[in-house]
Amino acid sequence: MTTPPYPDAARLDLTETIHGRQVADPYRWLENAGSSQTKSWQQAEDELYARYAAGLPAREGFALRLAELLAAGEAGLPVWRGDRQFFTRREPGQEHSVLYTATDDEGERVLIDPVAIDPSGLTTLDAWQPDTDGRLLTYQLSEGGSEESVLRVMDVATGQDVDGPIDRCRYSDVAWLPGGEAFYYSRRLPPQAVPAGEEQFHRRVYLHRVGTQADTDVQILGDGLEKTNYYGLTVSHDGRWLVITASAGTAPRTDVWVADLPASSADAPNLQVMQHGVDASTWPRPGRDGRLYVLTDRDAPRGRIVVTEPGDPAFPEFASWQELIAEDQDAVLTDFAILDGPGLTEPVILTARARHAISQVSVHDLAFGEVIRRIELPGLGTVGGLSERPEGGHEAWISYTDYTTPAMVLHYDAATDTVRDWQRAPGAARVPAISARQIGYASADGTTVRMVIISASGDDRPATPDAAAGPTTREGHGGVPGLRRPAILYGYGGFDVSLTPAFSAGILAWVEAGGVYAIAGLRGGSEEGEEWHRAGMRDRKQNVFDDFHAAAEKLIADGWTSSSQLAVWGGSNGGLLVGASVTQRPDLSAAAVCSAPLLDMARYERFGLGESWNDEFGTAADPAEFGWLISYSPYHHVQAGVRYPAVLFTVFDGDTRVDPLHARKMCAALQQATSAPASERPVLLRNEANVGHGARSLSRSIALLAESLAFAAAQTGLEIPSP
Repeated sequence: MTTPPYPDAARLDLTETIHGRQVADPYRWLENAGSSQTKSWQQAEDELYARYAAGLPAREGFALRLAELLAAGEAGLPVWRGDRQFFTRREPGQEHSVLYTATDDEGERVLIDPVAIDPSGLTTLDAWQPDTDGRLLTYQLSEGGSEESVLRVMDVATGQDVDGPIDRCRYSDVAWLPGGEAFYYSRRLPPQAVPAGEEQFHRRVYLHRVGTQADTDVQILGDGLEKTNYYGLTVSHDGRWLVITASAGTAPRTDVWVADLPASSADAPNLQVMQHGVDASTWPRPGRDGRLYVLTDRDAPRGRIVVTEPGDPAFPEFASWQELIAEDQDAVLTDFAILDGPGLTEPVILTARARHAISQVSVHDLAFGEVIRRIELPGLGTVGGLSERPEGGHEAWISYTDYTTPAMVLHYDAATDTVRDWQRAPGAARVPAISARQIGYASADGTTVRMVIISASGDDRPATPDAAAGPTTREGHGGVPGLRRPAILYGYGGFDVSLTPAFSAGILAWVEAGGVYAIAGLRGGSEEGEEWHRAGMRDRKQNVFDDFHAAAEKLIADGWTSSSQLAVWGGSNGGLLVGASVTQRPDLSAAAVCSAPLLDMARYERFGLGESWNDEFGTAADPAEFGWLISYSPYHHVQAGVRYPAVLFTVFDGDTRVDPLHARKMCAALQQATSAPASERPVLLRNEANVGHGARSLSRSIALLAESLAFAAAQTGLEIPSP
């Protein structure tokens, strides 16, 4: 497919000297979304994309198949309060997951259905937390993708609000005190109280008493601390311990405070420092035995569990920590649950670990941490979390998914050592037979990186490489072993995020149509622990891009695909990855899907939540760190005359994390660099209104994914039958 000429975009002769470097920024005017010039350009881009998308032959077929697969729905992990449970579930036909409550006597009923609140589907349920008795519930809603959560308190029995709304609660934890009269939470300072441009920062921790005005809430913590701090809050079930964690933006380290509430007061807790100024992440959880159980990567990059108790003179500081479960050198500790009910001979602790991104769950003796047994999971998948009863017991609930299993919940009974399905996805979907295998490959510096390759079942043997013969031309027949075929290479590589197996309608639809889908576990993620993360951040960010380039080279060398049949794909930090792939190695791929991307790394901190990420990337204010950023900033490395892959940018005007200006500027730069009367490798911008970086309605997710897959299919030669 060819595209008409691109919309006119004025190219300014704008150059700045930054730390002695000349930095051009010809499309800075596109940073202003409200200007008439930008609006006119955006409208022309919208029209260009609409004409192109209308002609994509695979769009309708992908949309129908995605809808069928996603009709399976999903089930969420339960939260227990006595005999009452709270959980989310998405039924077939529902646009959003719905929050339910249930007891054996009452059965289940709906508490919050976002579509019932807003039939447009633009309102999302961001967070919820029942009080210790299950009588009251805090819940947070936002609109239009903004993630600007507004907190309310609901009476669970009546379904009526009894408190709120409280605004400025984005990313706020809630920790209830026993009795349901008050809770701790975090809230940003009012805009007029902070410097201009810093309205998204400056959180404080408060105590709120139900039924009082939020503006009278007592501040507990926050003055004098980092403006980008996010706070985690926990109160033990018995009300004794308050635990507060703080991390500066997305930095991989936490400060931690602990307060013995009965020894002080809820309004003025005596916060003792557990960890401060230490380059490690530490997450304490109060046990029902009075001790604190702590998941930490301090002196253990893959995580370990330690305990500390009030009787130790050094409590709660590091000198009092006693190791309970040691670090596993090959697996990353992700979660734990304590089972100590009367039905057990001895209390136990469950741990979830990811071994090369594949989850496993073990049962340990609580006293000494020794492994007793392993819990059998349904397959090679991902444990999303463990849940226990806050008052104690012998049962645990395990969230699970894999490439062919929608999110479901398992039940483990430690008294009988049995596992059963507790709640599966409520719908049924015809899932294609696939083969997924994990391989290792060498990156540029020799580091072994792992990649999962997913193809049709029985098609798990790569073609024999034959560089002299060139790529096989029978695209679209991925079910036939020995043929190169259209492929998608997906990656993220940042922020300690691990790419683990999960049900994906997009992967299944692409593979079923004859393609290959590969997922690379790049440095910068947490697939191999915190050291793996740090090997791909700050001055070592180029490792991430090198890992991705090497993954593409491996797919081509092993005969899975060819450069003319490969699409690279990523979003957010993964959009930066794709931008670097396009500008650093345009020869490796035919197409790129670049969603909600960071692309102008010289100015990223000035917009959205950018300043929260300077520990991950570095700051342009520092000369050395600016050198890291400008060395790979995709926007600044676009060159005329290069044959770039076809690129589809997808952005969302409600995105308050990554401003769409990044994609606008990069799109204009690439269009100028590749402009011609007609281009067989188009550069397009898909702009969507009233959605943001995070949760969205199902129908909008399907439309976005179907068009993105259809774009990739058109550019890589994947042919799928008409619906």
